[in-house]
Amino acid sequence: MQSGAIQLLKNHFDALSQLTPDEDIEFWFARDIMEPLGYARWENFQTAINRAIESCKTTGYAAEDHFRGVTKMVKLGSSAERANENFTLSCSA
Repeated sequence: MQSGAIQLLKNHFDALSQLTPDEDIEFWFARDIMEPLGYARWENFQTAINRAIESCKTTGYAAEDHFRGVTKMVKLGSSAERANENFTLSCSA
């Protein structure tokens, strides 16, 4: 991959990052980054996340420090809201 393409991807992921208001920890919502990572379906990305959680545990890292299940409310076309299962993903130490 050429350095220009890598920089574009980095900028895209930087734009999708969030900060926790109280701790200034950078994180991403899984549903926000699944498409840029090449996943079209949530179920497939969720499988990859679950494998990453297991790998994290196997290597001795605290998975709960990097993967947190959350519910994010999304608006529907009728102005109603629905709860969507999601994860916050971080690389904080």
